[in-house]
Amino acid sequence: MLIWPSMQNSAAQHPLGLRANSLEELFSKLAPQRAHKGPLWFGISGSWRKTSQEVEDAVRTTVHRILERGDGIVSGGALSVDFFATDEALNLDPDATHIKIFLPVTLERYAAHYRKRASEGVVTLEQAEALIAQLEEIKRRNPSAVIENTANTIVDPTTYFARNTEVVNASDALIAFHVNESEGAQDTINKALVQKKPVFINTYTIV
Repeated sequence: MLIWPSMQNSAAQHPLGLRANSLEELFSKLAPQRAHKGPLWFGISGSWRKTSQEVEDAVRTTVHRILERGDGIVSGGALSVDFFATDEALNLDPDATHIKIFLPVTLERYAAHYRKRASEGVVTLEQAEALIAQLEEIKRRNPSAVIENTANTIVDPTTYFARNTEVVNASDALIAFHVNESEGAQDTINKALVQKKPVFINTYTIV
């Protein structure tokens, strides 16, 4: 959290040429890299507290286009944007070979955290159990698709932000679904820009 202002300043130094105004433009920016490297990995980042049908539809359409190209997605295994993206990817890629999910802790600890948050009323029990089931199913189909952090023992802003770094590190570009200027999504955007990776940002305001 203490590095937040400097991350903003660093990101501001590299905006031009990295920000795409559409998915098509993002694909175009990445064409030389894809021709050299082959299939690419697209980080998916977004807000979890607020969502809408518009956001879900945009996420699913984006992921569909990524996977139909033969590319893959990288996400942080959270609710809303991450959940929609992973669900769509799994529908198109049943073996989960084009999916990478970075967790801030082990899946067991992550599940316990979400159940605790459900008991506190932060999320619903239905949301928590659906997310846990999704992650467990992906791990069953392809154990290497779920990357667990065995060093961390708690889920908090520090480990969440560290998870964002891992998502960016594993991605060739970032697509963000930024709702209400959420801090977590902005952190991921900033880190992608600092690493000079192309980004496409979808912005939403949801009351």
